[in-house]
This record gives sequence, C-alpha cells and structure tokens, in this order.
Amino acid sequence: MTTKYVKWGEAQVKLTWNRNTKQLPPREQITSVHGYCFMDDKLLLINLRHRGWDFPGGHIEEEETPEECLKREAYEEAYITGSCSLLGYIVVDHNENPNWDENSPYPLIGYQVFYRLDIDQLHDFKAQYESKERALINPENIIRYHHGWDDLYQEILNYALQINTNRDLLEVINS
Repeated sequence: MTTKYVKWGEAQVKLTWNRNTKQLPPREQITSVHGYCFMDDKLLLINLRHRGWDFPGGHIEEEETPEECLKREAYEEAYITGSCSLLGYIVVDHNENPNWDENSPYPLIGYQVFYRLDIDQLHDFKAQYESKERALINPENIIRYHHGWDDLYQEILNYALQINTNRDLLEVINS
C-alpha cells in the first residue's frame, strides 16, 4: 500500500492505493473510474485534447456501475471493448485539506476505482470525444508519455501486469 500527498490547486490531499479485487467502496463516494487497458502485452494510452497522454477513465453516470463506466469511457475515448478485472482503488482523503468544505462536489473521503481491461476489439478510431489519438505501448515506456506518472500509478500498473502473469500461469497449469 502506497500513500502520498499531492497538491490539487492550493490544497494538499492524501492519496492511498488500496489493492482490493473483492469489494468496491461505497458507490456514492466513487469520484472516478480508470482502466489500464492491455492488448498483446501492450498498454493502451489515449491522447486527450486538454491533458495529454493518459489511460481511459471518467465519472460515473446515473444508474451506471463502476465497471459499466469504465467500459463506456474506454469506448468513448479509445474505441475499444474488452473484459474487466477490478484492481482496487485510490482513497482520496481531504481530512488534511483546509480548503475542503461540505459543499464541495467531492466527498471528504472519495475513491478512484481502477480496473484492468483486456481488450478484445480495437474499433475504428473516430476521435469524436475527448481524445485525438490512441497508442499501444510497451508498459516500460509509460513515463515517456504520461505527464503525471507517479509511484501510485506505477504500483497499480505493476499489479495489473502481475494479474496477467498469474492468469498465464494458471492457463499453463490447467492445460
């Protein structure tokens, strides 16, 4: 479990990675959903118009589950479909943030949920929404693309890659 403090605007916010493949946090406290998307051992990134290279993700819409949210965002931003595995979540803790108030659009304790999405189809890329291009890269090269790459994202990526390795081992054992 990795914890770090980041500056969001003028505020200091505590972020903690919680690897949890069994249980989602409370739905009303999930502020966003993100996915590390893979195809043939390559990591998919999207070039967002206002943020640069990133992985697919976004906010949950009404009556949508976190997994449905990721699948929708992955299609809208990257034009991909696939199957998801829950990795865990980042706890976004504003308890030490003097600028947070109860009228904030974000809860005092919020969660950013992360999935691994295994791509089964790359659809024609139309760039109709936020993204202007997509790329499949070697995961080792992520720091060359992602402008805000940090220890938390790296720990999540390492876990996503480990899950794939464990699946491959199970397939070999069961064959």
